[in-house]
Amino acid sequence: MMFEQLGVIGCGLMGGSFALALKRAGLVKRVVGYNKSMESTEHARELGVIDVAATSAPQAVTGADIVLLAVPVAATEATLKSIQHLVTPEMLIMDVGSTKRDVIDAGRRALREQIGSFVPAHPVAGREVSGAENADADLYPGKQVILTPIERTLPVQLQKAFDVWTALGCRVIKMSPESHDAAFAAVSHLPHLLSFALMNAVSGQPQGNEYLSLAGPGFRDFSRIAASDAKMWRDIMLSNHEELLAQLKIFQHSLQAMQLMISSGNGEALEGLIDRASLSRAKWRMGHHQK
Repeated sequence: MMFEQLGVIGCGLMGGSFALALKRAGLVKRVVGYNKSMESTEHARELGVIDVAATSAPQAVTGADIVLLAVPVAATEATLKSIQHLVTPEMLIMDVGSTKRDVIDAGRRALREQIGSFVPAHPVAGREVSGAENADADLYPGKQVILTPIERTLPVQLQKAFDVWTALGCRVIKMSPESHDAAFAAVSHLPHLLSFALMNAVSGQPQGNEYLSLAGPGFRDFSRIAASDAKMWRDIMLSNHEELLAQLKIFQHSLQAMQLMISSGNGEALEGLIDRASLSRAKWRMGHHQK
């Protein structure tokens, strides 16, 4: 499997890391990249993340046999519309979005009869940093990548998507877009929301800064993801709002149960809930390390 040209739309952390990983694995001959800002596209070229700096998304896709869309989820439709006339059944197009149903809806509207070339993908990898200067060929190996094909996805492109991520050392699984969005609302979108809310709750108090100066490793671990990109997370939460609100409701019940036990001084029941959580976490960690 060898690609002639990778077109990267969005040469930041995710797109740039994919380009570097593909180059290192010897899977692509040249990489043409495009960012909204010409300056950052040039920067990606100077860093060697891309080989050619394109001045538009269509230019990055012209002549490409593999295309990676690493733009904010909300920009998916406009980006795909701008390249729709260049898409062929031989071309593999993937995204890296954390939500899938909205991305697929955008794909259907923008690509119309060319939707078969699009394989929706979610590499479960990321950092609290962005930009081409943080691109890293080691971002993806060992990580999980979820593909959420639809009935119109071309089997040949689905297979190619499976092969390319596997060649980069990823564990690839297939899921329906609906199952994907429900699962990630629970294990990613809700924890981010809680981390943002906790940070605001503590820092918003009159003595907030003083309290934060005393915080240790527990707080550091819990609040790490609060440093994430605001626009990106706004988009994710709004696009997956139904599933996220459902998870928030479940979480509120869990929180209320503990609140009730603390206010009534029911130590036994409280310990039982903490113990259950502790066991679940230990079990998950074991399974996670074995993968």
